[in-house]
Amino acid sequence: MQTEIDFFMVHNIFKGLGIALITPFQEDGSVDYKALMRLVEYQLDNGADFFCILATTGETPTLTTEEKQKIKDLVVSLVGGRVPILMGCGGYNTAAIIEELQTRDFQGIDGILSVCPYYNKPSQEGLYQHFKAIASATSLPVVLYNVPGRTGVNMKAETTVRLARDCQNIVAIKEASGNLEQVDEIIKNKPKDFDVISGDDALTFPMISCGAVGVISVIGNALPREFSKMIRLQMRGEYDGARKIHHRFTDLFSLLFVDGNPAGVKAMLHEMGYIQNILRLPLVPTRISTLQRMSEIMKELKI
Repeated sequence: MQTEIDFFMVHNIFKGLGIALITPFQEDGSVDYKALMRLVEYQLDNGADFFCILATTGETPTLTTEEKQKIKDLVVSLVGGRVPILMGCGGYNTAAIIEELQTRDFQGIDGILSVCPYYNKPSQEGLYQHFKAIASATSLPVVLYNVPGRTGVNMKAETTVRLARDCQNIVAIKEASGNLEQVDEIIKNKPKDFDVISGDDALTFPMISCGAVGVISVIGNALPREFSKMIRLQMRGEYDGARKIHHRFTDLFSLLFVDGNPAGVKAMLHEMGYIQNILRLPLVPTRISTLQRMSEIMKELKI
């Protein structure tokens, strides 16, 4: 059971490069825990500022309860408090999420990422009430996740700002609407202690320029050093250097998602020798033509 919230101590610690951690699988379809360990250490050694586990990129809907617990325990143990860990906890059944928050093991977890309800497409008032209930059910910081391309519903800027003002443990939003005008509206009107995090690798540079504090990144799984350098340069106001890195990866950004996520980044990691190129249905590996083009770009970039 979660403890009572101390509203005056809750703030956003998820800044810089966050890794939307993939789940490696073996040829037989089982979770490859050894590959996961190698991957987490690689990312920690190369600039990861926090992890986001058991969310979309981790193919979480295809994982068993036992697998999710083992992944969570493994990552918490490996990280050892070196960086914060955000864990996915969302869905389209508010009561079920509240029950999960009250019964699931969150030891070692620093916050939850909760996606907008999908399939049932609630109104803006429904979204507000949904997230308000979730925030009330946990003492953990809550990061909202707006990704209308996946959920079928867009949480408008005014709803996000309303939640940020009314629920003091709602500390940030992962914004993946692709709408920079909406992002700017949130940043312009949000409370001081509420942050915007990019949910789109390709838009991270312009979003940080607008005032976002980091990214929950897919490409960061494979290229954490390069992407974290871009973010750090921006945070120091060195925009020319950051822009050059952003432009280097423009072609890779589009290829990463052309065959679905995480098919693209898993293909990259396979080419780099970190994992097997295995996904669980209904997801399948990226097409050969996409993989060949990605390999060509990586060679050009000397990755």
